[in-house]
Amino acid sequence: MIGIIGFGRFGELAARYLARDVRVVVFDRGGKTERIRAVGALPADLETTCRQEMVLLSVPISYMQTQLKTIAPLLKPGTVVIDVCSVKVNPVKWMTALLPSDVEILPTHPMFGPDSAADTLAGAKIVLCRDRISPANYARAEKWLREQELVVIETTPEAHDRQIAVTLALTHFLGRSLSAYGAENLEIDTEGYKRLMHILEVVENDTWQLFQDMHHYNPFADEERTRFMDAMAQINLRLEEKR
Repeated sequence: MIGIIGFGRFGELAARYLARDVRVVVFDRGGKTERIRAVGALPADLETTCRQEMVLLSVPISYMQTQLKTIAPLLKPGTVVIDVCSVKVNPVKWMTALLPSDVEILPTHPMFGPDSAADTLAGAKIVLCRDRISPANYARAEKWLREQELVVIETTPEAHDRQIAVTLALTHFLGRSLSAYGAENLEIDTEGYKRLMHILEVVENDTWQLFQDMHHYNPFADEERTRFMDAMAQINLRLEEKR
């Protein structure tokens, strides 16, 4: 019923939760047959995966256009293609342009990952952008998400990317900067410092490609990062002036 393309960290997480309720087949080029079976899904070729009612793309955004061109001729009319990218403006544009007009589209951004949702989805957030999808299929997807006790947020791709440029891209920028600085746990610390270390620990589990992609493909990330750097420079200047 659901085909998943890509079995990285998030693809594996999605397969594990989805396989509890529906039949899941997974296509991945990484030779992960045993791991796919271990979460209750079935390994399959690309053609079989694309013949399912819903197809979830769990691939890096930098590879998405290539993947869309590959699967476009393999999809059945009425198939719902779901993406899980951490940006939305560009993926929506690409899916609209590259997929057949009789294929439905549901852009999403799960605001959780293998670390935060290792044990449960309850209370986690997921963003949905209602796009080229029938009311019935949208309602079916939303119903399953709410049954998992997820908090569903419906918005537009642009509104999503504007906020996520701060809440995700900028947060990861802070975490990566702390890592490059060499921040580490210290005996004499504060609650504020502990929170900074938590940010560092979260982002270090994600790949550099994910970090790079969330900045490169979000049309608002450069602006927010520049504003933050300017603010830091101004504060540093004020400190220098007092010497």
